[in-house]
Amino acid sequence: MKNETQIYHIQAEQKGKRLDRFLMSVAEDISRTYLQKLIRDGTVTVNNKIAKQPSYTLRVGDIVRLKLPESRPLETIQSENIPLDILYEDGDLIVLNKPAGMLVHPASGVNEGTLVNALLAHCTDLSGIGGVERPGIVHRLDKDTSGVLVAAKTDVVHRELSMQFEKHTITRQYVTVVCGIPSEVTGTIDAQIARSRRDRRRMSVVENNGRHAVTHYQVLEIYNKFSLVQLTLETGRLHQIRVHLQHIGHPVAGDSIYGGEQRAMKDADTLPIKHALIHLKRQALHARTLQFEHPISRKSLMFSAPKPADMQRLVEALRTLTRAHL
Repeated sequence: MKNETQIYHIQAEQKGKRLDRFLMSVAEDISRTYLQKLIRDGTVTVNNKIAKQPSYTLRVGDIVRLKLPESRPLETIQSENIPLDILYEDGDLIVLNKPAGMLVHPASGVNEGTLVNALLAHCTDLSGIGGVERPGIVHRLDKDTSGVLVAAKTDVVHRELSMQFEKHTITRQYVTVVCGIPSEVTGTIDAQIARSRRDRRRMSVVENNGRHAVTHYQVLEIYNKFSLVQLTLETGRLHQIRVHLQHIGHPVAGDSIYGGEQRAMKDADTLPIKHALIHLKRQALHARTLQFEHPISRKSLMFSAPKPADMQRLVEALRTLTRAHL
């Protein structure tokens, strides 16, 4: 990846935000720690002046420039002994429970602390189809989405799994806490998705010239101003669940990109809920179940991972309010 510069014009709704928190909200593939390092290294400018403090308070009219370092090729991407939550492994593939906050593969100048770095240390035989930046990676989860993910160890398995994803024969179920209560207990969101013209880091629903995207949902529990929802993906577009839920007026709680962070804090009725949201520090979205056919043995495999502690804390806080099981 070549050096890339992102330019942001600060609007009224972004006034008063810390520089590092703003950049984290618009450059979601970069951790806050790494963004703070970039600021201190002088790669971020505000109004053409180097911003040396991550805590700089933004003002309306500020022009922020973020210069992303060039990604390194695979031979210079170091393996890292990062603990992995392995759900299954054989000579063909590995299934993991990815924690929130971990990038799946190097991106935007981030070459450390990713799942790929961890896999390079754990596996010696990852598929090369993903290229130098994404060895073995068949599909991805957003940095701040936790849950089940499969990686391929051979090219044959990589191709076979990719074909299953393309044919939509793989079952992917997520669980999320959303703002508000959907009008229907079950439903399908069928809406095309394309990259936003105003902000290239975001996706948006469009009427034409987008990518076909379908999400099925089922409301599991209803609280006062929130709901616990299960989602099944028919397609797998970038940010699909988050964009679709925002589109129907129920953004994922804690989602700083698609409106769920501010709305959730506004609707939090009790201190335990507010504290749980502050502790969450991400969108409340978890890839709970993944089911697919093993490309070699042809056996049907299904793997599940429980909600992580931060999401469970939010759900327990919400359950202290009026709740309905559906």
